[in-house]
Amino acid sequence: MSTLFDFSLTDIQGNALPLDQFKGKTLLVVNVASQCGLTPQYSALEQLYQQYKDQGLVVLGCPCNQFKGQEPGTEAEIKTFCETHYGVTFPLTSKLEVNGDNRHPLYQFLIGDGDDIEWNFEKFLVNGEGQVVARFSPRTVPDDPAIVAKIQEQLS
Repeated sequence: MSTLFDFSLTDIQGNALPLDQFKGKTLLVVNVASQCGLTPQYSALEQLYQQYKDQGLVVLGCPCNQFKGQEPGTEAEIKTFCETHYGVTFPLTSKLEVNGDNRHPLYQFLIGDGDDIEWNFEKFLVNGEGQVVARFSPRTVPDDPAIVAKIQEQLS
């Protein structure tokens, strides 16, 4: 696989989510969890999405239960939690693994030769050609000036 657009996922409702539908868009791909100390980042992710979606930004949340079982719910429970507590409207996938033997191929692509995913809310910025242009630590909040500047650079 040579670009992000070569992959297909399953969305939070169980439907096919071919990533080629996002060709030409800038994506912020984030492994998320509902019971993490970083979960409040959902608010800033939604704000980023609302601020830049009309310019071509897509935030893609990928629930993952690999970090201390902090995403134990079903897809329906995750969707309800995100909508109810954080007003999330950006696309969410079904749960997937980001590390280990069952790592989803998308995450192998995102990581490349880099290190494993450190924790929930690690962020990858992908350009309109489907290539990773930046990776941000879980502790780097979505509205951090470095992330916003990189997003704006890709959208311009």
